[in-house]
Amino acid sequence: MIYSGKAITVRALDNGIAELCFDLADDSVNKFNQLTLAELKDATAAVAADKSIKGLLVTSGKDCFIVGADITEFGANFSKSEEDIAAEVFETNKIFNAVEDLPIPTVTAINGVALGGGLEMALATDYRVLAEGVKIGLPEVKLGIMPGFGGSVRLPRIIGADNAIEWIAGGSENRAEKAFADGAVDALVAPALLRDAAIDLLNRAISGELDYKAKRQEKLEKLKINDIESLMVFETAKGFVAGKAGKHYPAPVTAVKSMQKNSTLGRDDALKVEAASIGKLAKTGAAASLVSLFLGDQMLMKKGKKQAAGAKKIEQGAVLGAGIMGGGIAYQSAYKGTPIMMKDIAQAGLDLGMGEAAKLLSKLVERGRMTTDKMAKVLTAITPTLSYEGIDKADVVVEAVVENPKVKHAVLAEVEGKMRADAILSSNTSTISIDYLAQPLKRPENFCGMHFFNPVHKMPLVEVIRGAKTSDTAVAATVGYALAMGKKPVVVRDCPGFLVNRILSPYMGCFMQMVNEGADFVQIDKVMEKFGWPMGPAYLCDVVGIDTGVHAGETMSEGFPDRMKYDFKTASEVLYEAKRFGQKNGKGYYAYELDKKGRQKKVADESVWALLKDHVAPRKDVSDEEITERLMVSLCLEAVRCLEDGIVDSATELDMALIYGIGFPPFLGGAIRYMESMGLANFVAIADKYAHLGGLYKVTDQLRAKAEAGQSYFA
Repeated sequence: MIYSGKAITVRALDNGIAELCFDLADDSVNKFNQLTLAELKDATAAVAADKSIKGLLVTSGKDCFIVGADITEFGANFSKSEEDIAAEVFETNKIFNAVEDLPIPTVTAINGVALGGGLEMALATDYRVLAEGVKIGLPEVKLGIMPGFGGSVRLPRIIGADNAIEWIAGGSENRAEKAFADGAVDALVAPALLRDAAIDLLNRAISGELDYKAKRQEKLEKLKINDIESLMVFETAKGFVAGKAGKHYPAPVTAVKSMQKNSTLGRDDALKVEAASIGKLAKTGAAASLVSLFLGDQMLMKKGKKQAAGAKKIEQGAVLGAGIMGGGIAYQSAYKGTPIMMKDIAQAGLDLGMGEAAKLLSKLVERGRMTTDKMAKVLTAITPTLSYEGIDKADVVVEAVVENPKVKHAVLAEVEGKMRADAILSSNTSTISIDYLAQPLKRPENFCGMHFFNPVHKMPLVEVIRGAKTSDTAVAATVGYALAMGKKPVVVRDCPGFLVNRILSPYMGCFMQMVNEGADFVQIDKVMEKFGWPMGPAYLCDVVGIDTGVHAGETMSEGFPDRMKYDFKTASEVLYEAKRFGQKNGKGYYAYELDKKGRQKKVADESVWALLKDHVAPRKDVSDEEITERLMVSLCLEAVRCLEDGIVDSATELDMALIYGIGFPPFLGGAIRYMESMGLANFVAIADKYAHLGGLYKVTDQLRAKAEAGQSYFA
């Protein structure tokens, strides 16, 4: 054994070849933590010192190659100054330079996913052989940063500036075929042939058949591109990338600028540019939020698996109520491998539900992401029916009928009598209390909420709502089903609106209040979209359905009258009475027309103001600052109340639910993260400015105490 550590070993093979193998102890994946980096430095020094070694093979002892850097270490590293971060990144890069500078040819055999630092390790070697079916990439921009182990320097010199910009600024995981076509790897082989192919390539380099020194030299010099080409490539890319990423996500454009600057330099000076760019990005709010989002997602999935541990696997599902929502649930279940019955009282509903599933699958086929045979298989896993026959085979039944308490009571009581006694019954209600819905049930311990967000196939979140009598068994089975459907489950306690819709309701209530005061809803939409929301509140009302929003508002006003009951007729209520229901009938706060691709496009409709004029104050100017502050304060305060009421276990789960459920701007990290980023004391001061406007802006005693004590919700 040439070198032996807890993450890396180096052993001698035949013909003077040494194998450096990554196999991090006590972990399911390889990653670059401080231990692995230190051992790579020592292992490389051991190889350099052994004059009998003629070539180095780099491999992995796990199913993946290397997933990247250990992101749990980012928090401590990013807390340092920009200059210190840059200095440490540059120092770390010397480890990879040492690999690149070995006086022997080097080949990496990429057997499984190689992302971020994993791919950068492979780029430091002379050749790369990739197994078919494996994805590789540099996704750092998704964390608000950019490659920091030499990726922005080496990749452009290997695959060209155009391709490197696409890979790095796009942050995509690239399929093996694209990686080979772009030149990121030198060979693409069947997994069973990977090791032999890599050794063969290494022997050819050792024998002199392949000139590894010339190949290496290209990575050490400036990028081979003239000034005019450079100007065209990088300047064009900066404009395109900036437009696509948006102002809230600086990493993609910074990465392009860094590549442009380092393209004229040799390796070591180019790496200093990369390091400086990393230091700058690491101190941005976007990086802090996106890293916390990544870690939050890991926490969410780990907790979900723990909650589902021991639960019986769901072999057969059922959904009651077809239509768009029921069809979406049926599609998601069948697409992810769990057969499902879809029951409705009318054939038209079944046709709509099956049509929704077929439409989604057809799009996958059109994009080349699914074969027609697979599409047919998924569709046959959905059994549309007008009767309850076969419902006794379902392990979980999801009720997804109209959001009407009386209708839900009747349907839930009826289906419970036809299900197996050990099967789980859940409701896809968005606002109605689970305890209330459980009243007519004989087995309330087997009942819980399973709240999907629309559109089901796109929105990751599922709220699993625990009622007062819901058993741990029911929660575990429902969480397991959500995970099997590819969703992110968050277990919450019962209350009107549960977690996400409860938090959203004051935001929408504040919107209604401001329109009532004379604010322009079009301006409000533009301000909040500029702030970072995927759509403004008026447009959101139209997308959800104004009728749906009005009914939900009634439920919330009954549940929280101190802050969600209004002494005026809301703009949405006025539009509802005028039968303007939003996108579903082409008229809401906006009117809707079809664009050239057949998609609904919103257009201004002045007739709305004619309907509203007798119910709202005359239009007045409101500052963008006031719009943002009032809407965000009302939302964040309700988030705090949910934590204080124990509706959700942690601030992390709350923030993740908002991001995955309603598209809270990811670069802000969630409501609680957003508050803490500005300082709780500052947030309280802003809220107090609007306290005279009512309960929506009332700061809780606990929040005020935390702000005064300088405490965190994440401690």
